[in-house]
Amino acid sequence: MGSGAVMFRQARADDLPAILALLRDDRLGAMREDAGDTAYASAFARLLAEPDNHVILGEIDGAPVATYQITFITGLSLGATRRAQIESVRVASRMRGTGLGARMFDDAAARARAAGCALMQLTTNASRRDARAFYARLGFTPSHIGFKRELSPAEDTTCPTT
Repeated sequence: MGSGAVMFRQARADDLPAILALLRDDRLGAMREDAGDTAYASAFARLLAEPDNHVILGEIDGAPVATYQITFITGLSLGATRRAQIESVRVASRMRGTGLGARMFDDAAARARAAGCALMQLTTNASRRDARAFYARLGFTPSHIGFKRELSPAEDTTCPTT
């Protein structure tokens, strides 16, 4: 790894293999991300087409070292506060503990402010103790309890209309 500074940029379609490698570069990601699954390419194309949804890639001397997804959400709660949802946060294992993660969140905060957000929020897997401590050091507070529900394709897919 060279001595260059980290540069964060909007990911492009040809960055998908590097992003998937970063997502697999930890215990949980190695178990749940399948590099051979073609669903990633179509999902990434849809994501890139959404104007408030972005995947950011961090590089040092052109080598991918970090990634995150940031989605800007306009809502009515909290006095109509616009927020940035941060997901899929990864720093290459060889770069952890170097301050790169803090620089990545500085980048996310700058992007969130530029998009008119007054709040950044994220979730993390409950088993990620180190990540939870890292987020706390950055000023995030565990203010909510998150829930997830998997949806079966066999469930009724009709949407009610108003």
